[in-house]
Amino acid sequence: MNKISDLVASAKTVHDRYLAGRMERETVREWAIRLGGYPQPHGDRVREAAEWFRVARPDPVPVEVKLIDLERLAAIFAA
Repeated sequence: MNKISDLVASAKTVHDRYLAGRMERETVREWAIRLGGYPQPHGDRVREAAEWFRVARPDPVPVEVKLIDLERLAAIFAA
């Protein structure tokens, strides 16, 4: 991804699909880890999400972890 508009649209889509249960956490995790660098205000939030998702979690994912996952994703497009 090179453009902020693409990042924001993609983060919103991933968030909404994950929230609705149409996307597995492992897919979200892989997406977040592969994000490149972005300028501010998105850059810090993208790095925070990548760091958060870098840690593998047990399956099924506890509700508390999923809520934090969703917060990290929302922070990307809410910036």
